Amino acid sequence: MLGAAALGFYTQGSPLAVLHIDIYQLSDSVVLMALPLFTFAGFLLSESRTADRLVRLSQAAFGWMPGGMAFVALIACAFFTALTGGSGVTIVALGALLLPALVKAGYPRRFSLGLVTSSGSLGLLLVPSVPLLIYGIIAQQLSQQLAMPAVEIVDLYLAGIGPALLMVVLLYFYCLWANREAPVPRQAFRTRELIDALWEARWELPLPFVVLGGIFSGFLVVSEAAAVTALYVLFAEVFLYREIPMRRLPGITREAMVMVGGILLILAVAQAFADYLVYAGIPEQLFQFIQTHVQSKIAFLVLLNILLLVLGAFLDIFAALVIMVPLILPVALRYGIDPVHLGIIFVANMQIGYITPPVGMNLFIASYRFRKSITELFAATLPFMLVLVTALLAITYIPQLSLWLVR
Repeated sequence: MLGAAALGFYTQGSPLAVLHIDIYQLSDSVVLMALPLFTFAGFLLSESRTADRLVRLSQAAFGWMPGGMAFVALIACAFFTALTGGSGVTIVALGALLLPALVKAGYPRRFSLGLVTSSGSLGLLLVPSVPLLIYGIIAQQLSQQLAMPAVEIVDLYLAGIGPALLMVVLLYFYCLWANREAPVPRQAFRTRELIDALWEARWELPLPFVVLGGIFSGFLVVSEAAAVTALYVLFAEVFLYREIPMRRLPGITREAMVMVGGILLILAVAQAFADYLVYAGIPEQLFQFIQTHVQSKIAFLVLLNILLLVLGAFLDIFAALVIMVPLILPVALRYGIDPVHLGIIFVANMQIGYITPPVGMNLFIASYRFRKSITELFAATLPFMLVLVTALLAITYIPQLSLWLVR
């Protein structure tokens, strides 16, 4: 990408020093500080026994419902993915707990495999979603060139709540329908078990309220909320639960920052590439080409979903964001699509891409974790993927699902 930007500026007669300026501009983003802090907190949570406590608490609270264990899997996966920021991490951490629990509860093994694999990416639209954070950073960088209002990260987090809940609810109802002929017996509600589970998770339960309350109340900006989150998780896991010894902190920090370093490098290069695209008028040419063949906003959204679903099957979510957002955002604005709504559509598509062949990441991680073939896992996840596509259509064509909290 950097080579393409350099060649493009050179052929346009611009000095290559503009690349250094573009890359350096990334450091002006205050929001960017949230990325390493949220990532560090997520790595700490994934290395502790948070997954065990989250599953126990979910089962104690929701196990009595019809299809209770399936609902437990959906809720546990959504919140764990949101907290850790990693879809694959959820399958690795929760898979060993949820798959045997689902089978033991009476669910068919193939259904259980599909549920756990599909649920691994449910939390990507919830606070503190790293993909939404990166989309917001890229959109803020583009706002200067496109003369549009800056996209606020808080708005993206608010917009993700409704779509994420819609996906969980639709998947839950599908679980009930799929097992309607042989409903799984409910687990008796036990107050003592719920109290014990709450007590066991007492230091992690305040975390969502710290993040959500701090950001949505306006008391903390996103970067400050990330700092508070990282400090709180560090103190809870190292000093209160004592599950992560001090000697392991350097290794965990190194792993987290290597991942952050890769993302920062991609973002910096994407900034230069995006500036070249705008400078060369590529979005204008793309819009004119699309407008010639696509007249309506609805038709554009149909093509956008098809494009993003295909990309999600081949590209990692971070690569797709930095490559496609600079191209798609200017065109989408011309069709009157809200940039916040576009961010939700983008991440929702990429979320489905995690379970879409040929290179859906969750299929490979689940194949390795559960020792099953890719084809077997795809067959198991296909019904869940169709449910998620139904939710995606609603998210795409009913903007109020995303924007009702923002507006």
